[in-house]
Amino acid sequence: MASETIRRVALIGGGVIGAGWAARFLLNGLDVVMFDLDPEAERKVATVLDSARVAWTALYPGLLPAEGRLSFAGSIAEAVKGAGFVQESLPEREDLKRRVLAELDALLPPEVVIGSSTSGLLPTSLQSDMAHPERLVVGHPFNPVYLLPLVEICGGARTSDAAKAAAAELYERIGMQVLHVRKEIDGFIADRLLEAVWREGLWLINDGIATTAELDDAIRFGAGLRWSFMGTFLTYRLAGGEAGMRHFLDQFGPALKLPWTKLEAPELTDSLADRIAVQSDEQADGVSIRDLERLRDKALVSVLQGLRATDVGAGATLERHMQQLRRALPEPVSAPVDEAAPLRLHRAAVLPEWIDYNGHMTEHRYLQVFGDATDALLGYIGAGADYVAGGHSFYTVETHIRHLQEVKLGVPLTVETQVIGGDAKRLHVFHSLFAAANGDPLATAEQMLLHVDNAASRAVPAQGDVLARLDRLRLAQASLAPPEGAGRSIGARSSAPASESSRG
Repeated sequence: MASETIRRVALIGGGVIGAGWAARFLLNGLDVVMFDLDPEAERKVATVLDSARVAWTALYPGLLPAEGRLSFAGSIAEAVKGAGFVQESLPEREDLKRRVLAELDALLPPEVVIGSSTSGLLPTSLQSDMAHPERLVVGHPFNPVYLLPLVEICGGARTSDAAKAAAAELYERIGMQVLHVRKEIDGFIADRLLEAVWREGLWLINDGIATTAELDDAIRFGAGLRWSFMGTFLTYRLAGGEAGMRHFLDQFGPALKLPWTKLEAPELTDSLADRIAVQSDEQADGVSIRDLERLRDKALVSVLQGLRATDVGAGATLERHMQQLRRALPEPVSAPVDEAAPLRLHRAAVLPEWIDYNGHMTEHRYLQVFGDATDALLGYIGAGADYVAGGHSFYTVETHIRHLQEVKLGVPLTVETQVIGGDAKRLHVFHSLFAAANGDPLATAEQMLLHVDNAASRAVPAQGDVLARLDRLRLAQASLAPPEGAGRSIGARSSAPASESSRG
């Protein structure tokens, strides 16, 4: 089934991974039907979905489609009815997965692909009881599924290339980065790397060399920062200097013979388990799991946005998905511009990097929004990039901004612009910023601009079509009432005598 035709997804299993899948599908506008025997499943999924909404509002401001509909089924048969794709996220028990996958196979049309979230079980074994084994693929995500984009796709001996391609297409549609596992192997790729670090960490704790907190510090203050955008091998390539990887291998390769690591895990005795648990409790220092999850999500959003700015790693994946969401936005209804009313020429949304330490849009971003609105007005009258390239432009010489309400992350914005005066050399405008959703006034900006000859560096009259359009607009808006706040100065009043208040 083609990815773009899928509107409903069935999820079997609503634990941490299943709930994460639900959030990612729903926030991409797909309907989700979930089956889970846990009587607390609805509450647990709702908690994860609430966290995901907060994260995605920050990650995709102004771009999210209408959220899909979530429902819970009383049986597997009810859950998969009408589903275009099924994702299984049951506990890591091969017997359980095989039994349920065979049941799913018997219920579904042959063209519906089934993805399994298994983190290490081999798909050849999982598909062995299915009448249509070609439809089963491993789609192994990482927690939190709604934020981490990686998904490993692995097929079994009888998985078709078409099924793997269909799964990859759907996963990419919901903003994921697909990693195809070339050969079936226990643990796939990412978990085998994680397992190596985990086993070595257990030895370091077992031998009294480091605590859980010290091990985490070794990652988060060092290699982990590089891993987020460059991985291991590109990092080591740089360590080889201009000669690259070959020089690095020649220089550090002999160290591989040294007994540095112990990849066979130590026995997880009660004593070692207790030591790890106590150290972990000390490391958490009383912070709840939910608070740690919120911290994790906020940090991941910041990292992803930072990587997006450099178009590298997961940031490039995020940018690709943002472009997909932009293309999917409904086209604005085009209508003739009523020049006798304030013009709506600019829209925006509050991005994460616009937020200050108080959690609100920082001051200079207001100026950016109003400056963009001015640019939109100049483009409307024909004084855009081509006009500037021809040697003339409008320069802003004065701006007065009033802040009326706090503006928070993700809020869609719209600006209304009114021409309130000017002549051939001057353009006097008043911008009003509103929340696009409910029309609440948020801020205003009054600006004076001069028309300048760039070569001569002096104000000159606008000419030709630009002046004609500007005169037409001024005339059309001349009958409008002056906007509230126009002509105002700073609102603070001084009680000092005039002679003192006028001092520099």
